[in-house]
Amino acid sequence: MDQAGIIRDLLSWLEGHLDQPLSLDNVAAKAGYSKWHLQRMFKDVTGQAIGAYIRARRLSKSAVALRLTARPILDIALQYRFDSQQTFTRAFKKQFNLTPALYRRSADWSSFGMRPPLRLGEFTMPKHEFVTLNTTQLVGVTQSYTCKLEEISEFRNQMRVQFWREFLGNAPSIPPTLYGLHEPRPSLEKDDEQEVFYTTALTPELANGHLHNSHPVILEGGEYVMFTYEGLGTGLQEFILTVYGTCMPMLNLTRRKGLDIERSIRKMITGTRPRQFSCAAST
Repeated sequence: MDQAGIIRDLLSWLEGHLDQPLSLDNVAAKAGYSKWHLQRMFKDVTGQAIGAYIRARRLSKSAVALRLTARPILDIALQYRFDSQQTFTRAFKKQFNLTPALYRRSADWSSFGMRPPLRLGEFTMPKHEFVTLNTTQLVGVTQSYTCKLEEISEFRNQMRVQFWREFLGNAPSIPPTLYGLHEPRPSLEKDDEQEVFYTTALTPELANGHLHNSHPVILEGGEYVMFTYEGLGTGLQEFILTVYGTCMPMLNLTRRKGLDIERSIRKMITGTRPRQFSCAAST
């Protein structure tokens, strides 16, 4: 295997082990090379030092935990292998220009300081555009679930399918445009979990009285960035993680408080074509 292939496999392995001990010895053992050779190969292929990269990715993961959970800062620091809250705070402030406490309390979520996972040139930025949306009235049904941050992808895939199946079961036909509105909040009951509110919605004229237990929903007007996803529904959650973990830092965007909007078009849902989605994330 060429060096790029070896490092690509190593990068994938590292992503799944950022909350575990990663001394240079055990990383080198995983790669099957001496420490000296691995450090040189990693630097040659990526242009970065392996230790600095691991720390930057751990800090980026911890930033997500700060925003999406109420987990104590010390617990987050220990989870990502910092030996004390003081050490974690110094490293975090150096990368994000804010202490962990201020980062958590900030009204907006800046992508400054987030280090996307390395992809070795194989990443293509999804189609995106900046759009201005008018305030829109919808009718929807809101449900919620709680999960640990590490379980978020599996839960969101399952819940999205379940909620849409229940929602469309009451409709006489599939409407031409559907909206999924997503809002995560730190759980009020368990500090290591988040509560996710997901609203399945459509315009009032399309609802036409068919939706049980529905309520008015208002989409706030304003500036948004819209990322377009084309593919199977099973790949949507991974796409959303890529938008937040890679695209928004690369575009230096700041996410303001509000809902994430998933907009699906009927012609893309029915027939023989794969399910496709047009997804707008508020910025």
